[in-house]
Order: sequence, then C-alpha cells, then structure tokens
Amino acid sequence: MTAPNLEAAYLAEAEFRQAMGHFATGVTVVTSIDADGDPVGTTANAVSSLSLDPPLVLVCFDKSSLTLEAVRSHGAFAVNVLAADQRHLSVNFARRGLAAAWDGVRHRRGPTGSPRLHGVIAVIECTVEHHLPGGDHEIVVGRVREVETGDGTVAPLVFWRGSYTSLRDK
Repeated sequence: MTAPNLEAAYLAEAEFRQAMGHFATGVTVVTSIDADGDPVGTTANAVSSLSLDPPLVLVCFDKSSLTLEAVRSHGAFAVNVLAADQRHLSVNFARRGLAAAWDGVRHRRGPTGSPRLHGVIAVIECTVEHHLPGGDHEIVVGRVREVETGDGTVAPLVFWRGSYTSLRDK
C-alpha cells in the first residue's frame, strides 16, 4: 500500500471504531482453562446470542488471545456477564499480551471445568461447536450447556463510546 492508502485505511478503521463505539454492549469475561489446567480469561464485549434451538452463542477473540488458545485446546468456555460494580474484573482481564492476575479473583469451576467468576450477574457455559475466520479475530460458536443467573436487581456493566457505564432504573 502507498502512504495515502495506509492513511485512508487508518482513518476508515478509526471511523469504524468510533461508529461501533456508539453501540452499547454488555461487558463479559470469557474464561477457560489452559493446557496445564490453569484458569485463563479475557474481557470481551463481542459476545452475542446466536440461536435458541439449539442454544448457541458466539464470541469473537483476537487471533493472538491466550484465552482463544485455551478455548481451542480445552474445547469449552464460560461467558461471565459482569455487574456494574465489577469494572475491576474487566480491567484485570483486558490486559493485552499478559495473563490476567487470578490472585484474589474468586471463582469456581463449572461443569465444563471453565472458571465461573463470583458475583457476576450471569454465567453461560459452552462447549465449542465451530471456529470461523473473522478478519483479525476468530469467531467461536459455543453450544450452551448450562446457564446460571444471579440477583435480577443488579445492573450490568456496560461499555459505550469508549467508557464504562451502567443501566440504572430512573
């Protein structure tokens, strides 16, 4: 690419990122276990329900994600939906290029062996159905094996226009 084309590509990427930032999303931590049996996790907001019959969700991982590597080898993962007061967990698990610090992170293993974080508003445990290419990401489709929801009065953590926010009853 020539320099002007690189600049145009960067501007298009920045504009796309800004436009997508106007789409409010929930914040999750997707967890699994690595080849040594240790917990891994990454913050993700590119998570969506896909199908009710069969129950499927999709999660998009950066191709270099350590959690993606673990999901590939383990064949299962858990989507932990964060509550408004769990921003610290999102920040902890969003550390690019580093393994998240699990010290002090309360969790338990679910039926698939994937970690379920304490105090989240919902957990969706899945086994891997498909891996699909998605540009600089990989799309993982998971079959829902078990769900658990918490206190229905707790507000979710939301990401919108580059910042954390939450939904509150007026």
